[in-house]
Amino acid sequence: MAAFVRGMLWHILVAERSNILKKSNDCIVDSKRYVRALKRRPVKVLYPDSETTSPTSKQRSDQISTVNAILKNETTNKRVSSMSWSARNGNASTTSEHTTNLKDQLGGLKFERALPGDKRLARVVSVACSRTFREHQGKILLEGRRLICDALAAGANPQMVFFSSVDRLCDLPLDKLKRATLVKVKFEDIKIWSDLVAPQGVIAIFSRPDPSRLTFPQDQRGQSVPLSLICDNVRDPGNLGTILRCAVAAGCHNVLLTKGCVDAWEPKVLRAAMGAHFRLPIFPSLDWDDIQNQLPKLVTVHVADNCSGSEREVAEEANQSNKPSKMGEYGWEYESDFDSELSLPRLETKLYHEGWAQGNTGLVIGGETHGLSLEAVQLAEKTAGQRLFIPVVPGVDSLNSAMAASILLFEGRRQLLNLMETSGRKAKVQFP
Repeated sequence: MAAFVRGMLWHILVAERSNILKKSNDCIVDSKRYVRALKRRPVKVLYPDSETTSPTSKQRSDQISTVNAILKNETTNKRVSSMSWSARNGNASTTSEHTTNLKDQLGGLKFERALPGDKRLARVVSVACSRTFREHQGKILLEGRRLICDALAAGANPQMVFFSSVDRLCDLPLDKLKRATLVKVKFEDIKIWSDLVAPQGVIAIFSRPDPSRLTFPQDQRGQSVPLSLICDNVRDPGNLGTILRCAVAAGCHNVLLTKGCVDAWEPKVLRAAMGAHFRLPIFPSLDWDDIQNQLPKLVTVHVADNCSGSEREVAEEANQSNKPSKMGEYGWEYESDFDSELSLPRLETKLYHEGWAQGNTGLVIGGETHGLSLEAVQLAEKTAGQRLFIPVVPGVDSLNSAMAASILLFEGRRQLLNLMETSGRKAKVQFP
């Protein structure tokens, strides 16, 4: 019975709460619920000195209408000034001052603005990073102002350019972008899909260049020497890019890449090469028959030896004896399907600073993993080439392939320049 009475009293208190909280016709506010509202104070409105009283309802409505009109005009002007006159309205009026100035700034070029949800940048970047796509579709991806400018200067064909601001686009030669599709995207989107730690805000898609059709800087080509670099199974992108950069600095005539090398248009190779792709001819994915066709008829091909100091002693003993050379005697790597006892062509070992560049010369650099291929050694024997050795202190295995290439390339350049100066036949050197 007591429980029933307590329940009835609870329902009465809940139902008649508003009546219970009335006192002297004044409503007692629930302090627990409206405590914040009671503590708030209205903002004091300051009127001009001429107005000592609050405005009437009519004056207040006029003021609100005026403010709304101003805000509406500002919003409209902001939208017009930020709207892309090519993507939003292809026939935009040239009377707009902002549009006219922007058109003059870009030399009459039109660009599109990527709308929210536009996946073109993500799709293009992700697919262009695939070697299969680059080879089948004939497209490459370049990032950064310097690399794009080098490609345009060499005559490469741009297809699409993504940029984060008009200033970034103006850093490029606009007269060479008339046939390209220009798309303005957010910098955050470029930052997501960029491989760089600090993106420059511009990415371009080019047609895969043909090295025989590119235009290379004449001042650099005039300083070249009859030295061809052959990269054999160089599979590290950083090493290949550094080797290409050294080849440009040493004034090589061209660079030939075998099919076992990493793709020359890999983004990491492009960054490490620092524009070398557009400063000298680079022929990728060649077999050894094609490599011989790219070399002069009268050429001597040498191979870079990757032996350590102790292994060179074994090589010297082999040179003095009549025993045939074998795969494993000089530290050369060999594929699993070859027998380690397979006889190799005999090549004379020579120190890198001794005379070996005496005319049209080819230099083969092997990769660090698989080393020189059997075809490279056979080509060296066929052309009366030698094995070039760089001595190192005891306990050091071997040099990095890029470091060895830089030493041999600059030594070969020095020898060729001395030869041309002493013989006086600099102009008579025949290039392929």
